[in-house]
Amino acid sequence: MTDARTVTNAGRFEVRVTADSHFAWLRTRLALERTIMAWLRTAVALIGFGFAIVQYLEHLEQTPGAHAAYLPYAPRYLGLALISCGILALFISIWQYRWGIRYLWGEPYTQLAGVTKEGKQTPVVAVAIVLIGIGLFAFFAVLLRLT
Repeated sequence: MTDARTVTNAGRFEVRVTADSHFAWLRTRLALERTIMAWLRTAVALIGFGFAIVQYLEHLEQTPGAHAAYLPYAPRYLGLALISCGILALFISIWQYRWGIRYLWGEPYTQLAGVTKEGKQTPVVAVAIVLIGIGLFAFFAVLLRLT
């Protein structure tokens, strides 16, 4: 008696094409989508917070009666670090997503997908690439700002 947990000689799981294994494949695919969307949400928060810190603290220094900052460039460095972390998170998310998709569409799982070629793509990678562009714009806007 074999089931889906039985390991074959090749070191892979035995794949049976049944309705329950197909829907398990779909759940795994959707989990991969949710994972990259969580990465995107985190990266947007890092980029936005980094940009906001720079803007807020630089405007705070310009208020009447404000004392001179002890480390005047610290907000800019902190903002650049947060924006960089957001951009890095976007690159990691795209790499992880592409790796997971290649694995799910690879042998022996192509039969579970229900099609023979790599199937429909979601716009999540395109959104990540657009966010990388926005992050780079924010990074260089903060970096090249002359004050």
